[in-house]
Amino acid sequence: MAILKAQHLAKSYKSRQVVRDVSLSIESGQIVGLLGPNGAGKTTCFYMIVGLVRADQGRVLIDDLDVSHQPMHGRARAGIGYLPQEASIFRKLSVADNIMAILETRKDLDRAGRQAELENLLQEFHIHHIADSLGMSLSGGERRRVEIARALATNPKFILLDEPFAGVDPISVGDIKQIIHHLKTKGIGILITDHNVRETLDICETAYIVNDGQLIAEGDAETILANQTVKEVYLGHEFRL
Repeated sequence: MAILKAQHLAKSYKSRQVVRDVSLSIESGQIVGLLGPNGAGKTTCFYMIVGLVRADQGRVLIDDLDVSHQPMHGRARAGIGYLPQEASIFRKLSVADNIMAILETRKDLDRAGRQAELENLLQEFHIHHIADSLGMSLSGGERRRVEIARALATNPKFILLDEPFAGVDPISVGDIKQIIHHLKTKGIGILITDHNVRETLDICETAYIVNDGQLIAEGDAETILANQTVKEVYLGHEFRL
């Protein structure tokens, strides 16, 4: 079992400290949420784990491997997959070519191996019927499926999902939740940050709540919903799942 750990992360911009001493962990096959009000520092925490933002203090480890000073592509090689909020597929490439572009970076696969893995991903994510469709022609739900298949093409131990429920219709939200559960069954650890609190808490086994740059709560949905501080600064007293 692999463990992705963020330890004592801190980040300041000029004189403003936006993250202070945040620690969290994700295990293989675990779905974890990172949530909080706008401007609370959760996105900065998320980006420090991904490698988009360099931490002033703290470490990011996969098991005992310290990747704190690795750029994004180094962390990807170590096992951290990333799905950004913005559309990340090539609009003028077909679905198959979008996935193959990532498989081409796999040094462990020869041409036949890459083709076999492409077929597996097309089947696994039920996108074989749109394999020849251009990225620009996909619906929001189809695009998310292709993006997750691309993220899986790197054979990651963990996938970090930035706003996976953004810009998709309610039917597709349910579809994406099914895919996330599927990733869990494959033993992949998943970290989600999303403004859709209801859907994120519903799918997560554990959530970390950040406010004013620091952790104010962690636990399962029931624990989070019962936390008075979380109610006062984030969810309100009437919030229900």
